[in-house]
Amino acid sequence: MEQFKYKFIEEALDLILDLEKSSLKLSEDPTNEEHIEVIFRAMHSLKGASAMFGFDKIDFFTHQMESAFDRIRSGQDIVTDHFMDITFKSIDHIKVLLSEDDKLSPETLDNHEMLLKSIAGLLGPNTGNDEGNESNEKTSGTIMGGKSTYYICFEPKKDILKNGTNPLLTVKELTTLGTSRVIPGLAKIPDFAELDVHSCYVSWVIVLSTEVSEKDIRDVFIFVDLDCNLLIKKISDKDLLSDEEFIKLLDAAVTSDKIQVSDIEGIAEGRKPNKVGPVPEEHTEKVQRAIRENNISSIRVSSDKLDELINLVSELVTRQAGLSLVSERIDNKELMQLSEDIEKITRRLRDNTFGIRLIPVENMVTRFQRLVRELSNEMNKDIAFQTEGTDTEMDKNMIEGLVDPIMHIIRNSIDHGIECPEVRKEKGKPQRGEIRLKAYYSGANVIMEISDDGKGIDPVRIKKRALDSGLISSDEDVAGKDILDFIFLPGFSTSESITKISGRGVGMDVVKRKISELRGEVEIKSEIDKGTTIILKLPLTLSIIDGLLVSIDNSFFVIPLNFVNKCMEFKHQELINPVNNLIYVNDGHIPFIYLRKEFNIKTESPANEEVVVIRQGDTFFGLAVDHVIGEYQAVLKTLGLMYKQQELISGATILGDGTVALLLDPNKIISSFSYRE
Repeated sequence: MEQFKYKFIEEALDLILDLEKSSLKLSEDPTNEEHIEVIFRAMHSLKGASAMFGFDKIDFFTHQMESAFDRIRSGQDIVTDHFMDITFKSIDHIKVLLSEDDKLSPETLDNHEMLLKSIAGLLGPNTGNDEGNESNEKTSGTIMGGKSTYYICFEPKKDILKNGTNPLLTVKELTTLGTSRVIPGLAKIPDFAELDVHSCYVSWVIVLSTEVSEKDIRDVFIFVDLDCNLLIKKISDKDLLSDEEFIKLLDAAVTSDKIQVSDIEGIAEGRKPNKVGPVPEEHTEKVQRAIRENNISSIRVSSDKLDELINLVSELVTRQAGLSLVSERIDNKELMQLSEDIEKITRRLRDNTFGIRLIPVENMVTRFQRLVRELSNEMNKDIAFQTEGTDTEMDKNMIEGLVDPIMHIIRNSIDHGIECPEVRKEKGKPQRGEIRLKAYYSGANVIMEISDDGKGIDPVRIKKRALDSGLISSDEDVAGKDILDFIFLPGFSTSESITKISGRGVGMDVVKRKISELRGEVEIKSEIDKGTTIILKLPLTLSIIDGLLVSIDNSFFVIPLNFVNKCMEFKHQELINPVNNLIYVNDGHIPFIYLRKEFNIKTESPANEEVVVIRQGDTFFGLAVDHVIGEYQAVLKTLGLMYKQQELISGATILGDGTVALLLDPNKIISSFSYRE
C-alpha cells in the first residue's frame, strides 16, 4: 500500500502545480472560464485521490475549495483579489497537509481551521465547516424537481487496482449527486482457482436522478477516465426514480448480467424488460480503438534511478577513456577501430542520458510568479511578471540550484528596481512595472536574463559607497562594468534602509557565489530610469563536461572547453618575469597566472611552455601550463570538505589510466586574480 501512497503523493504534487499555475493565470484574467475549469478539475481529482489513500483532511478541504470554485463556475460568484488570496493560501496549506500526512502540527491544525472558516465565508452564511457533516454538505442544496435521469455504465479495466485506485469510492461519490440505484455486473468474475486478487472483474450500471449536468457527472470520473470504459446517457428529463412503477420494472431487470441502456429506456417507456444475458459492450469500436491505440508516450521515473543511470554512464565514459589508452599503447588496428566505435556509442549514450534529465525552465517559473504577486501586493506596487523561452531545458540539478539566486534577483527588482505607480507616472512610464525572465540557448550554455523596467542602478551612488567603504581610493579611475560589479561583494548595499525583503547586502553576493558553484557567470547591465538586466550564463549539465586536458610536470588539469579561447606557445623566459604580469596576445596585453608557481611545483620547467587563453564575458585571461594534451570528456567528482575552499579548483576527474586530474575553475581564477590586484 505504501508504494501506491508514494505514487499518489507524486501525482498530487503534479495536480498542485497545475492548480498553482492556473490560479496565477486566473488572477491575471479573472473571467477566463478555461482557467476556472482547469482549477475545478484539479481540485476534483485531488479530492478523489486523497480519499482513496486516507488523506481525509485533504479530501474534505479540497471539497470545500471545489465548492467555492463551483460557485464561480456557475456564475454565482466572481473572482476577486480576496478570493485568490484564499486560494493561494489554500494551495500552500494542501502542500503542508500532504507533507505532514496524519502527524499535523498544532500550527497546521490552527491554519486548517482558519482557512476552512475563510472558505466558508466564500460559500455563504449557511455553509458550515464541520468535517463530521461532510456527507450532508456534499448533497446540501438539492431541491426536488427539475431532475433528469441518467444511465451510467462504469467498467473499470482489469488492472485498475494495481494503480492504487478503488473504483467503489468513485461509485460512492457518484451516488452523492442525487438519487440512485446501483446494479453490479458480476459476470466476468472467474472461478476461485483462477481469481487474481489484484485484478478487478466487477462493473456497475448506475441509474441516477439528479439536478446536475452530464458534465458534472463526468467530472466524478476525471481521476479514473483512462482506467475505465464509461458510458453516460440521459434517458429522461424526469426523476424516474421517484416513479414506483419504474422502480418495480428496474428491480425485475436486475437479474440480468448487465443492463443495456436500451433496457432502461424501455423500462422508462413502461415496457417490461426481457431476461437477457451478457451483451456486447456499449462503447463504439472507434472509442475502443482509440483506447487501444493510446500508446504510452512518457513514463514517470524516480530521480534516484536517473541519478544512478548518470553515475553508470559516467563510469562508462571513464572506462572508455581507459580503453582508448590501451588501444593506443598496443597499436592494434582492430582494437583501435573497436575503441573508436565504442567512443562514438558512449558519446551518444551520454548525450541521450543527460537529455533524459533535462527539464524545462517553466518548472520553476510558478514560484517566481507567486513571489512577484505577493511582494508587489505587500509593497503596493503594480508589477507584471513576463516569461520568454521557458521551454528551454536544463539539467534538473541545475534548475534546483538556480531557484534561490533568481529569487534574490527578483526580490531586488521589486524592492529597489520597480518604482511605485505614482513615481512611474511622474517619469512618464506605465504605472504597471514589468519583470521579465528570458531563457535561451547559446552554444553549450543556457543564458537566463532577468530584467526590469525600473529606475536602474546609479553608478554614482555605488562609487560613493565603495569610496566610503574603502574598497577604492579617490584617485582610482573605476567606471562602467567594474563599478556595477561592486554589488556582488559581500555586505555591499546602496540601500539607505533595511527591510525584511532586502537592504542588508546579503543578496547579490549569494547570487554570485551560487552561480559560481554551478560553473556559471553573472553579468549586470543597467541604465538609469530604463531598468536593469542580470544575465546568467550557465552550462547545460553539471556531471560530465567537454574539457581541455593540460599538464604541469606529472600533474594533470582540465579546463572547461566552453571557456577556452585559444592556445599559444611561449618561451619559458617570457613567462618568468613579465611586466605587470601581462603577456602579449594578438593585438593587446592580457593578464595571466603562471600555474607552476601558483601550485608550488618546483621541478625544472620545459624550454617552451603553453598559455591557454580563457574568456569570461569580455575578459580574457591566460593560464600558463607545461603542455596542452587535447580535448577530454571529464566525469566530474567533488573534492570533499577538506578541499572545498580551494580558490582555483572546483572538482576532479579520473583519467583512463586511473590518474586524477583537477578541474580548474575559470570563474574563481579570474575573481581571485582581480582581488589580488
